[in-house]
Amino acid sequence: MPALKPTNFTARITWLGYVPDRDHSLRAEPLKRADLTWAGIAGEAHGGVTRRSCSRVIAQYPRGTQIRNVRQLSVLSAEELAKIAETIGADDFDPRWVGASMVIEGIPDFTHVPPSSRLQAPSGASLVIDMENRPCHLPAPVICEDLPEAGKRFKQAAAGKRGVTAWVEREGAVQLGDILTLHIPDQPTWTHLDKARG
Repeated sequence: MPALKPTNFTARITWLGYVPDRDHSLRAEPLKRADLTWAGIAGEAHGGVTRRSCSRVIAQYPRGTQIRNVRQLSVLSAEELAKIAETIGADDFDPRWVGASMVIEGIPDFTHVPPSSRLQAPSGASLVIDMENRPCHLPAPVICEDLPEAGKRFKQAAAGKRGVTAWVEREGAVQLGDILTLHIPDQPTWTHLDKARG
């Protein structure tokens, strides 16, 4: 019995992008096609096989520790971005604002798919979903460049809708319009989750 099960859920890639220099800006540049390598999207600022640890894993490592980069890509849901746009008062939500690598449509409640799920492309390229990408303050100034009031409302509006981080398990190309198949871990929910959270 395989540990990962293909599901009936598929998603179409509606947007691809990369951040050339996140020290300069989180704003992403759009792509029609992306070559996924072991380090993520070639030349992308979030790429690399390893990265320096940040505040997200401060309970595990001192800040700046070299760790495996499971945050190579930021994958978001078109449906969830539409809800964020409505809440912040924007006509639509520009994926460039949040440094998105990929936007997909077709998987409900995408931000909460199980960690270790896979998204597999027709080329065979596969992404491993690490976990929910919690909203932070970094997109606000980028959004404010285009819509000043909307940027201030982003963090709260994006709670539970910010998509996931992912890393490349198998190299290959992806392009706009590709249909991705969702594979999920074949295991029950851990029954001790509430106790573990304290």
